[in-house]
Amino acid sequence: MRMASGALAARGWLVVGFVAILVVAGCSPRGSQETAASQANTAIPVFGADAHQVLPATVTDVSGEQITVTDTSRIVSLNGGISETLVAMGMVGSIVGRDVSSDFPEVATVEVVTNGHDVSPEGVLSLAPTLVLADERTGPPESLETIQNAGVPVVRVPEVWALADLAKRVEAIAAATGQVQAADAINSSIAAELETIETPQDQAAPVVAFLYLRGTAAVYLLGGKGSGGDDIIAAAGGIDAGTKAGLDSFTPLTPEALVNSAPDVILVMSKGLDSVGGKEGLLQLPGVSATPAGRDGRIIAVPDGELLSFGPRTPSTVRELAAQLYSGQSGSGA
Repeated sequence: MRMASGALAARGWLVVGFVAILVVAGCSPRGSQETAASQANTAIPVFGADAHQVLPATVTDVSGEQITVTDTSRIVSLNGGISETLVAMGMVGSIVGRDVSSDFPEVATVEVVTNGHDVSPEGVLSLAPTLVLADERTGPPESLETIQNAGVPVVRVPEVWALADLAKRVEAIAAATGQVQAADAINSSIAAELETIETPQDQAAPVVAFLYLRGTAAVYLLGGKGSGGDDIIAAAGGIDAGTKAGLDSFTPLTPEALVNSAPDVILVMSKGLDSVGGKEGLLQLPGVSATPAGRDGRIIAVPDGELLSFGPRTPSTVRELAAQLYSGQSGSGA
């Protein structure tokens, strides 16, 4: 097992993903910057509205089960990245239920069918869905079994914790919904936009510590290789502090580990930041104020829902992060 039980639980929570524009709180020699939360939520580009849908579609999902989908008129999406992809395919009108991580404007009026991050089978079935889309970690398993036993197709698609795996999930969603042409357009657009993101060559790459915080549950973790945040940080031109220190995905945060990693920037999610009392509360955590990031007040908070969603908005997330890491400078096309 790659993580201790607390870290494993945290990674399960992290699948909710992280929403929209980056909010920077700073009071430092470098100056303070803040992006209003009201500007959050990058619009999702739509590529598949005119794509030719082919049904029935028979797929083998990640559990190895062969499933036939005959109707996509009423879809329940149980992952934020899945929901983003459905919107990009022009299928927002078919989404009748969502999980808590699907919290962007396009689906704001769609009913939530999860309690925390646990699926409510009664809530799902009350919507008379014709298809349920989930990922490998969606659960509890007995809830999905109840939905399947009621005769509703449940297709599990791959989890994504790295940019290189994003296309596979898009393709899996497209296959399950009969929208193969749309997948090609979405993946091409994502790849092309990521290619346009540039970072200054005359500045040293900042070291970024990705912290997962849930102060109310006393959960404080440092992200490392495989956290998902490491790949986003690297794509934005930064150096992931946990990866540099040789850490796996999530490791309990200690003052020594944080100070030794010497991050120039601390990256968190906004709900996590709120849970420790905001920026001032974060600076009170042992070791934080002793880092370059703590001394300079360089804390980037990403509202929950976009950072690790790994969907069509991901290039925009990377671009915004790159702009903040390099003091407002961004690559061409930003």
